[in-house]
Amino acid sequence: MFDILLYLFENDLHAGTYPNQGALVRKLSAAGFESDEIDRALDWLSDLQSLSNEQDSENLLKSRSLRFYTEPELKRFSSESRGFLTFLEGAGILNPMQREWVIDRTMALNEEEVTLDEVKWIALIVLWSQEQNQDYLFLEELLFSEQPRQLH
Repeated sequence: MFDILLYLFENDLHAGTYPNQGALVRKLSAAGFESDEIDRALDWLSDLQSLSNEQDSENLLKSRSLRFYTEPELKRFSSESRGFLTFLEGAGILNPMQREWVIDRTMALNEEEVTLDEVKWIALIVLWSQEQNQDYLFLEELLFSEQPRQLH
């Protein structure tokens, strides 16, 4: 499912817009993705859109309290991933509500443990869904700067 999310993010999704699901299903099927994985990925995106449409709690947006992770979250998030989320929040890139969305969407992957790169991508998708372009660009640089540069 995560491969589908990356494929969509890189090829078909634009900040703040969600294309027609029928067209996406056909395109993803033609690209070789399986229908159950496509459905899960589209549900994941739909749930993110639902989170984005909810009224933000003013208290959570301005919260400076310490976030304790539940036992299932500790199993899924490595200490490196948790540290990265703390960094993003401390740097003002994610607010506490967005951090919770990243945690929620990561938990929705239903994987035993997620990698730091997956957490970075999820944070990028969350920011993208909020149309926060400058934060999006910073995180995108973090994602791609660790990859070796290709010489042309």
